[in-house]
Amino acid sequence: MVRPGPRRGGRARRRLLAHAATATSTRPSAKWDRTGRALIAALDADEVRERLLSWLRLAGRPRTGLLLEPPYGPNPNATFDPYNADALRGLAWLLSLLPAHPETARTLGALVETALRKVAGLGPVNPKVANAAVIALGRIDDEPALAELARLATRVTFKGTLKVLNTALDARAEAMGLSREEIEELAVPGYGLTEVGRAEHRLGEVTALLEVRGTKAVLSWHNAGGKAVKSVPAAVRRDHADELKELKAAVKDIDKMLSAQSERLDRQFLSRRTWSYAAWRERYLDHPLVGTLARRLLWTVDGTTAGYADGELRTLADAPVTEGNRVELWHPVGHEPAEIVAWRDWLERHGITQPFKQAHREVYLLTDAERATGTYSNRFAAHFLRQHQFHSLAAIRGWHNKLRLAVDDEAPPAVRELPQWGLRAEYWITGDDGENYEDITDSGSFLRLRTDQVRFYPIDAPQNSAHCCGGEYRMWLGHGAAPVAALPLTDIPPLVLSEVLRDVDLFVGVASVGNDPTWQDGGPGGRFREYWTSYGFGDLGASAHTRRTLLERLIPRLAIADRCTIEGRFLHVKGERHTYKIHLGSGNILRTPNDQYLCIVPKSNPSAPQAGYLPYEGDRMLAVILSKAMMLAADTKITDPTILSQL
Repeated sequence: MVRPGPRRGGRARRRLLAHAATATSTRPSAKWDRTGRALIAALDADEVRERLLSWLRLAGRPRTGLLLEPPYGPNPNATFDPYNADALRGLAWLLSLLPAHPETARTLGALVETALRKVAGLGPVNPKVANAAVIALGRIDDEPALAELARLATRVTFKGTLKVLNTALDARAEAMGLSREEIEELAVPGYGLTEVGRAEHRLGEVTALLEVRGTKAVLSWHNAGGKAVKSVPAAVRRDHADELKELKAAVKDIDKMLSAQSERLDRQFLSRRTWSYAAWRERYLDHPLVGTLARRLLWTVDGTTAGYADGELRTLADAPVTEGNRVELWHPVGHEPAEIVAWRDWLERHGITQPFKQAHREVYLLTDAERATGTYSNRFAAHFLRQHQFHSLAAIRGWHNKLRLAVDDEAPPAVRELPQWGLRAEYWITGDDGENYEDITDSGSFLRLRTDQVRFYPIDAPQNSAHCCGGEYRMWLGHGAAPVAALPLTDIPPLVLSEVLRDVDLFVGVASVGNDPTWQDGGPGGRFREYWTSYGFGDLGASAHTRRTLLERLIPRLAIADRCTIEGRFLHVKGERHTYKIHLGSGNILRTPNDQYLCIVPKSNPSAPQAGYLPYEGDRMLAVILSKAMMLAADTKITDPTILSQL
């Protein structure tokens, strides 16, 4: 093809951009595509791609000229102009008409996340743009695009876009003759890794080493003599700029995919998924990327529990497991406590940090109170949760929820559907006190929720709902339909009960206002003082008990061990100024001599001292408690004026 001259090319590019701005439908029509292909054919395809990508990367950047903010409503500087939003949709669709390219998938995936970023008073920036980018990814038939779809399916929580994602993945699975689970497994690329978690790339005289370490990919450099160097050598920047760019992009891609795959695996316990031994080794244990997670988990091979250590899959007695037929992800439910403790010791002996709680996973067994209530659990009732934090966390864990607005309307409970078990779990919630307007956002949604029962129903049972501002839940019945009773908790499989209650415990543990160290005054009007105190210093829940058990093993190995003791609900830390009590559930602190509350707001600080080996990742409160303990043990070195004023 003859490259058009500058003037002609400029006109052709303007026509292409004008066509992009006509993308006002839900998805591109055949006519729209034909016009787009004709306009692209008049230009150089590689140049078109570079221009489209450069324009799409600008989405979400700060405006060069700020708009005036209205007294009410969302900030227009954080949103997309409607005309520009249509153009963004068109640019995404045009990209899908070009030959596939790895950078295309990366940019479209980033556009989805940018368009779904939350804006106060509005919600997602522009779901239509996000949906258009998903549709574009679904139209690109290559591995990076499929990988982005699979990654986004684990990250996106906005219901409309998630539906588009599921449709795209289901269509790809059907086209390939695979199940949805298989397509998600096969969609994970190796990102150039030549062995599990590792790859070497020779760039002239320099070797680039790409390694997965825990939750992150790390790129390091070695000179011709094999000596490690701290920064990218000048020769690589000069002579291998394209390879360097791709390596840095791979590091970012790996970090995103590791997080997504860890969350996907953590949700596998309820999927009843099994694998043939050969398929499991290929897709999990020996996969260049997923293998870095799978080799830190426990599996059941033909009924025998095994973990990976010293280059082999091994039993508790370290005997190698070299073959098998059926593989499942191991769960502690149904195993004796002594066996669970033994596997915890095994992981510790081999220095394995699991990507999430598995051997240390909480098991929620029926209580006498739940046997008495029969069909519902009050274990996590009467809590006050930050609504938007709960809403996001519920979506990540696979629950469906509707934000409660201070309006005369009804909403269903938070629901997790379990099709593999034919069950539906419900967590009954309502908005907190519509009469206090300081507790409602400008858009009318409650800042906080009140929690109630957990129930189980057959998956096809009619839906329950309650008024958004409170009141009884009731089942909406169609003409002639009979009500369906909640199932007895004794009929719920122990694994299902445990995992559902663990989710709900997580919601409370993360989103409760009792975790906010600045709420010692009880929040707005002091209305939550009693709850904050009872939660912040009260009895420990299951996750806090797990944390306590772990701390009993960790503390003796710390440099501050002689200053720490664990008694009941607290970690006691002896400083030079005072002795402190850190609650093992909330992380709140009391100091001697009068149990005076000490407010320390945790900050994310990667350079803070670490506690050494931890058996699992993901417990932020454990990290908070350890960091507070280390700081308070050396309280004469504290320089923060806010903390010093309380000492």
